[in-house]
Amino acid sequence: MDNWVYFAGLYGSKFEAYCAVMWIEADERIRGTTQPTEVQVYQTRHGKFGVRFRKAEDHTLSQSVRTTY
Repeated sequence: MDNWVYFAGLYGSKFEAYCAVMWIEADERIRGTTQPTEVQVYQTRHGKFGVRFRKAEDHTLSQSVRTTY
């Protein structure tokens, strides 16, 4: 599975992107929806930072979230 969902917006620092990751994860827990299985902070060619994640399609996956910064 190689389908990434890109979170809208780019950030000037890795810290701001990390805060967006925390917001996404908290929002998923509050709503009780499926948690992303993998969340990444990535850097664009222009030096900005963004957030992307993959949704779990298999309901048998573990509840842990793998996060890459």
